[in-house]
Amino acid sequence: MRKEETVDHNIKSAWHAIARMYNQQASKYEVTTSIGFVLLNIHSDEGTPATKIAPLMGLEARSLTRMLKTMEEKGLIYRVPDLVDKRSVRIYLTDLGKQKKELSRASVLMFNNRVREIIPEHKLRVFFDVINEINLLASNEKFDPSMFKLPKNHKDVPHN
Repeated sequence: MRKEETVDHNIKSAWHAIARMYNQQASKYEVTTSIGFVLLNIHSDEGTPATKIAPLMGLEARSLTRMLKTMEEKGLIYRVPDLVDKRSVRIYLTDLGKQKKELSRASVLMFNNRVREIIPEHKLRVFFDVINEINLLASNEKFDPSMFKLPKNHKDVPHN
């Protein structure tokens, strides 16, 4: 099996192309794709608990901590200790953060609208069904590790 025939290669290639496109767009507004996605996951009025953002994005808490620090330095967010649980911190958008969030939102909508103009709805439904099944399979905690044993015919293993 060639790498171009593997599911993971195609998903990763598509995501890299999308990320490059978003980064080109984001750089015009002095943000990154990652910062844009964080902004999109913070409630514009009520803020969002810091502990809720990383799971929404599939990030490790360490990565998010560094990103939040950068965003705070850029004046996009500010932190407020939770009034009930003093150990918890809520992240709020500044006015600049809200502006950048709207630019991020517009970029995502433009791309998704363009995709929907080109790809028929029935194909998108199949795509979403398949990608959701792959996501469930990959994230299933009861996933059978024996599937990672090399096949008897090593020619079936993708090569670079």
